[in-house]
Amino acid sequence: MTVIDIHNHFFPETWPDADARYGDTGWPRLRRTGPETATVMLGDRPFRDITAACWSAERRLADMDRDGVGIQVISATPILFAYQRRPEHALDFARLMNDAALEICAQGGGRLRAFAQVPLQDIDAACREAERTMKAGHLGVHIGNHVGPKNLDDEGIVAFLHHCADIGAAVLIHPWDMMGGARTGNYMMGWTVGMPAETQLSIVAMILGGAFDRLPRSLRICFAHGGGSFAFLLGRLENAWLNKDTARGQSLYPPSHYLDRFYVDSAVFDDRALDLLVQVMGEDRVVLGSDYPFPLGEKRVGALVRGAPRLSADAKAKILGLNAARFLGEVPALA
Repeated sequence: MTVIDIHNHFFPETWPDADARYGDTGWPRLRRTGPETATVMLGDRPFRDITAACWSAERRLADMDRDGVGIQVISATPILFAYQRRPEHALDFARLMNDAALEICAQGGGRLRAFAQVPLQDIDAACREAERTMKAGHLGVHIGNHVGPKNLDDEGIVAFLHHCADIGAAVLIHPWDMMGGARTGNYMMGWTVGMPAETQLSIVAMILGGAFDRLPRSLRICFAHGGGSFAFLLGRLENAWLNKDTARGQSLYPPSHYLDRFYVDSAVFDDRALDLLVQVMGEDRVVLGSDYPFPLGEKRVGALVRGAPRLSADAKAKILGLNAARFLGEVPALA
């Protein structure tokens, strides 16, 4: 069995000056701080310190060997999505990032694969870029969980997801631009509080907004960060659906009916939380995700799953790789 990590991130080592390229300000750029370190800048504001693990295939492979990971499917960091930019600029920037991802993967000896980003504020352009990147070698797309006020049950986004199903693209959903504003500005609460809430909101919007009822079962979709707080609060959601018509939205069935329509990753960092996640979602619907190589990611990728005291060997094998192969749709290539 090949261990497959479907949730980890990259930054290219270099990319064109986007402020100059598009005549706009505040685009992400790298400020190198050492041979293997850099700071991601948004204009003149530091956003995140990163290391060469973000762009170096050699460094990634060494860490994968250390952790017993066979394949990583890399994806852009959400700050690169550019959903708030002009669509033509976001499309061009997505192309730069997607081509850079494949350049990193080309150095991985088949062990590095990629998800593409798309300009989701322009559905037609997003569909075209998804098609282009699938032909170029990407395994699917990596998108944010909303575009401004539009949740994943928005008609345009549902049309994009339908297109992904049609072309066989797996879809990884990642929270970004978190709710809470100033109230979650301290103590990294945007990540520890906002991200789980955003991810739960996305799943609930797809269920109650009727998106899953309108989408084909062939759609392969996964929510990062363990599906956020969804598994823990499913009982509350189910109770509301069963007892209040106004809580049902457009969904044809209770929320628990849709658990076989999506995957979640294992990035929950606690074996009790992982137990609950597997109990709620089923052992066939959880895949390995690490959030490598960021500080809040799993320090030894797969350690939580391998060491989970109450999971069977079969469940661990599914979560570490077999489920991901099915989600990605490339079982022969990855086995």
